[in-house]
Amino acid sequence: MARTVKKPEIRRAEILHAAGNLFQTQGYETTSVDEIVRSAGIAKGTFYYYFKSKEEVLEALAQQMCADIAARSQAIADDPHLGAIEKFCTIIAAQSQTVESGQSIVEDLHRPENRALHERSNIETVLVFGPVLAAVVEQGNREGVFQVADPLSTVQFILAGSMFLFGQQTFNWTPEEEAARMQAMLLLIERAFGAVPGSFATALGASIQRQG
Repeated sequence: MARTVKKPEIRRAEILHAAGNLFQTQGYETTSVDEIVRSAGIAKGTFYYYFKSKEEVLEALAQQMCADIAARSQAIADDPHLGAIEKFCTIIAAQSQTVESGQSIVEDLHRPENRALHERSNIETVLVFGPVLAAVVEQGNREGVFQVADPLSTVQFILAGSMFLFGQQTFNWTPEEEAARMQAMLLLIERAFGAVPGSFATALGASIQRQG
């Protein structure tokens, strides 16, 4: 029987899919390379042809999640029927949904031994995701609902701050504390963008309901 030869990008995607499922169901720490190999139905040598280690697989999955967020956000940003505030809030809601679907990857990135990888992932998010949101802010400037002199720098500052405040579980906020800080962040965004007070909270609430 002839051996099936798959394109490299397909084989790599299959390995990532198998590893992601295992990380999701049983955790990163307890998943071995041998288990990934068995789940993907490949030889061990094939795994090491594509990835040097399990840590490299985690890094690839984190990059994939970041790319998924950017792609979904870009599709929303390109929608000609949405205003800037609605776009911004819909993107935030979609981002939260994507992160929740890959929660085990997020938790693994937060482990102390993966700190360097987590920091690289945050940098990648600011660099890739920032320009998408900046384009939405520029639209808001044109619509007259925002007044932002430097959209990209402003957005990147907000992204970096929000990821530190909410994304690393450093502060162990209670649900009530996290809700209060989310409200404060929305108020800061409104002020930084020169938007009407309350406009972001209203639009974000509607966007979250649609995503749900």
